[in-house]
Amino acid sequence: MIEVEAATSVDDELVADLNALVAQLSTSAPLLTLELVREIVDSPTTTLYLARDGDRVVGTLTLALFSIPTGVRAWIEDVVVDEDARGRGVGEALTRRALEDARRAGARTVDLTSRPSREAAHALYQRVGFVERDTNVYRFLVEVLDGQ
Repeated sequence: MIEVEAATSVDDELVADLNALVAQLSTSAPLLTLELVREIVDSPTTTLYLARDGDRVVGTLTLALFSIPTGVRAWIEDVVVDEDARGRGVGEALTRRALEDARRAGARTVDLTSRPSREAAHALYQRVGFVERDTNVYRFLVEVLDGQ
């Protein structure tokens, strides 16, 4: 039975669980620290969701909520399900919980990006109602400024 909860406290075990999951998402991501995870959990603009199978964290998703002149917006980031738990509805449970919380917070839209190679994730997002946008996503590496 998979249960999804918003993280409310941080300990070394949670940080280790998150580091194991993030390593499956990105090989270039730095290791999380207790302080960083605490900052995410304590932030009024982010919610860190945990999917648990018993005591084991088998997935995570971060929802960012923010206000802009055109309304409240939401962005989903860093969705990852442990490779041993994939295909069991973990990603869908995390996503549906985040969408419901975004709706309750008054978000007009919820956006996310997903690498083209993540076909199973794309099917999930479409199944829960996301539609592909006709837009360009641009990224600026702030560290470029450091070299100038």
